[in-house]
Amino acid sequence: MRKMINIAIDGHSSCGKSTIAKAISKRYQMKYIDTGAMYRAISWYCIQNNLISEAGVKIEKLKEDISEIRLSFRYNFDTESSETFLNDENVEGYIRTIEVSEKVSLVAKIPFVREKLVILQQEIGKDKNVVMDGRDIGTKVFPDADLKFFITAQVAIRAKRRWEELKDNGEKLSFDKVLENLKMRDENDVNRKINPLKKAEDAILIDNSDISLADQNDFIFSIIDKTFKE
Repeated sequence: MRKMINIAIDGHSSCGKSTIAKAISKRYQMKYIDTGAMYRAISWYCIQNNLISEAGVKIEKLKEDISEIRLSFRYNFDTESSETFLNDENVEGYIRTIEVSEKVSLVAKIPFVREKLVILQQEIGKDKNVVMDGRDIGTKVFPDADLKFFITAQVAIRAKRRWEELKDNGEKLSFDKVLENLKMRDENDVNRKINPLKKAEDAILIDNSDISLADQNDFIFSIIDKTFKE
């Protein structure tokens, strides 16, 4: 029986972190946690309850509500993927929209939101055998993770991938709007006062601007295999 490990995956928006984490989860039968989906779900809650606008987030009202917000992940055997539930409602389809993408950075930088979710994420990882992706996994959530990866790609390439994904899902947005959104999210993530996006010193850097998904996964799998052997 192989040992139990935790794997932390951090990186910029739309660089394929969740795709990598899902591949690792499937290959090694590890529990996959999409922390970005958690922040997106709270952002969706704010949108649905009129707690967010161009002026920002209604902080005090969200603070009152935060203890009542329940998040969970459930595996869909038909789609072979994990789905996000907010207060027992499947919100997976709602949280991936550009509307949420434009607001999630505002919510993710709120200290009490990050505190609540980091505690939940650390609780999930206590028993190990978890692969988790996000912005502060290797630096804050799992600083002692057995393996850490930091994924990035040129912003124009990430925008093109995201734009094509949105088009496939029926959303009609210009490439320039998607590019602008990613640049804004990068700036917010890197400059956030609470747990900003940064590469952990012991993380393995992967720039997938010019490599295929298959080559990237083969490289990552080889590192994980070596870790298990050691």
